Amino acid sequence: MPLYEYRCSQCDHQFELRQKFSDPPATECPLCKGSVEKQISSTSFSLKGGGWYAQGYCPKTEAAKPAACAAGGCCCEA
Repeated sequence: MPLYEYRCSQCDHQFELRQKFSDPPATECPLCKGSVEKQISSTSFSLKGGGWYAQGYCPKTEAAKPAACAAGGCCCEA
């Protein structure tokens, strides 16, 4: 389940809630019962480096490479 951040517009309390996608968003602060706004936050997921497709996923030998992709040629070639 995703983790959402909220901030109270009255007391400025910031808190997190783990909610289902189908759950309605929070509407009140757990401390002062004021109205809250959902915050936009960065995720902890990032892709760095040359990429899994070139370093660990793509077959190393010509015989093991896929024949072709939609763009033409091997999809593993970078």
